Amino acid sequence: MHLRVRELFEGWLKQLSSGGLLVGTVFFSLSLTPSLLPRSDILQGVLSGCVFAVGYGIGALFGWFWNYFELKLPSERLTRRVLIVVSALCVLMAIYFLWRAPDWQNSIREVMGMPPLEGGHPLRVALIAVLPAAILCLLGALAVHGFNLVSARLSGLVPRRVAFVGALVLVGFATAVLVNGVAARWVLHVVDQSYAELDKLAGQFEAAPTDPARSGSAASLIPWETVGRDARGYVQSGPTPAEIEAITGRPAVAPVRVYVGLTSAETPEDRARLALDEMLRVGAFDRSILVLIMPVGTGWVDPVGIDTLEFLHGGDVASVAMQYSYLTSWVSLVSEPDVGAETAQALFSTVHDYWTQLPRDRRPRLYLYGMSLGAYASEASTLIYDILGDPFQGALWVGPPFANPIRRWATQNREQGTPAWRPRLGNSSSIRFTNQDKTLDIPGATWGPVRMVYLQYPSDPVAFFDPDALWRRPDWLRGPRAPDVSPLLQWYPVVTFLQLSLDLTLSQSAPVGYGHVYAPQDYLDAWIAVTDPKGRTTGELRNLRGALSRTGSIENISIGWFRPPAERPGPRSGDNMSSSE
Repeated sequence: MHLRVRELFEGWLKQLSSGGLLVGTVFFSLSLTPSLLPRSDILQGVLSGCVFAVGYGIGALFGWFWNYFELKLPSERLTRRVLIVVSALCVLMAIYFLWRAPDWQNSIREVMGMPPLEGGHPLRVALIAVLPAAILCLLGALAVHGFNLVSARLSGLVPRRVAFVGALVLVGFATAVLVNGVAARWVLHVVDQSYAELDKLAGQFEAAPTDPARSGSAASLIPWETVGRDARGYVQSGPTPAEIEAITGRPAVAPVRVYVGLTSAETPEDRARLALDEMLRVGAFDRSILVLIMPVGTGWVDPVGIDTLEFLHGGDVASVAMQYSYLTSWVSLVSEPDVGAETAQALFSTVHDYWTQLPRDRRPRLYLYGMSLGAYASEASTLIYDILGDPFQGALWVGPPFANPIRRWATQNREQGTPAWRPRLGNSSSIRFTNQDKTLDIPGATWGPVRMVYLQYPSDPVAFFDPDALWRRPDWLRGPRAPDVSPLLQWYPVVTFLQLSLDLTLSQSAPVGYGHVYAPQDYLDAWIAVTDPKGRTTGELRNLRGALSRTGSIENISIGWFRPPAERPGPRSGDNMSSSE
């Protein structure tokens, strides 16, 4: 029995590709280098195992081509010596990179103000990586075995090379159907059903609002059970007039918030009309500021994004959000990228048509707001030539996905010398970009009638994931390095793409003020630039900013529920405020 196991093991070792092992080890080593977000040892191990498997597949493919074209070194002895030397170098490389891995991860954690990793990280990473690497390599071996079987069967019927191509096509097609047509659809179906059930369950355990001005109340046109799970926070929260007055020292009114759920009406057009009717019911058009919100994929609205605006304008704000999905944003972006845009277009068209009929001197100023996938949908809500005669006043798009067409165009056509993570477009009269560094006040630049601001952190993988990173260095890694990005981050083909792909799914794991978790002080600065509040002095705005960002200052209102106090950043040094005196 022992001899049989040994023979099987030796046979398995002989089937391993030396080229695959070499390239896989190099990929494994490079995967330990930093990317945009810090990784725990478990996540790093899973990533490194998957990256090893990808490298193994690439190396095995190159090895196959090497043998297919009958390329050889002058002698078998030289071949063995080269293989031994290269293998030793790869092993030493893996050991060295594992030893350096904690330092590389700590380089990200340091710029984000996080505590350093504890000891034992390299060993855990190496052990964890074994399982995903083995699973993926086994699946690859099964695909190769299937190809060989099909090729052998076909070779008895057609010429050898025709059999080879035929087997490649058949196995490739079967794999694509199995992965994309069966497995992927099944996973998306399960995810879709799970999120749908969670969305429905929310209303069974939470009482409807008692305030008749709230969506979902007994007086509302929108049934409470149709307001999804992640929308409840937006509907039921928000600062009260007393809380706003306590922070600003000025009289305030209660903000108006309207939310239409995905099941509140059948089609996006029907939901948009329902939203307009609800806005008319609660007097949304009587406010000074009106904001059309596109939530993230699950229907969630970042409370910080709206709370800061309501504090800034003394509660004289009406906002309306309309749900278009219940899937998390990255799943929604992959499975239904156009649904959000269609919903945003329906909402904007319906509200804008009514808004343009109101007297210009008695209607609210109209703004757009979206975060993450909501920014993608909001950006697509209107075409510029449709609103030239009577445009909205501005937009704030936060953490915009890499796929946003206007943002991508503005970045590609940025002023020479400005980095991709902080671009400047033309005379900056319509579009400006900002991050933690407060770059909205541009000397010599004057805002035009429409103000559009992109708030994006350079460490946010939602904004800076780049599909082209598979084969070329992203533009945001050229030129000066952003302050919240590790100075040790380097680009490697394929590997960096896989690292960023993991970062994309973990974008909200960063501390407040980094990654895809946007801080109140940065929201506030962006809203100041977009809405240009009148009658606020520089001192008042500075005090407001300090109150909204100071640890523990407003624990009992909705602005304080995103992170525990210990994780909230205080005011950064060198912060500047702008205002209309």
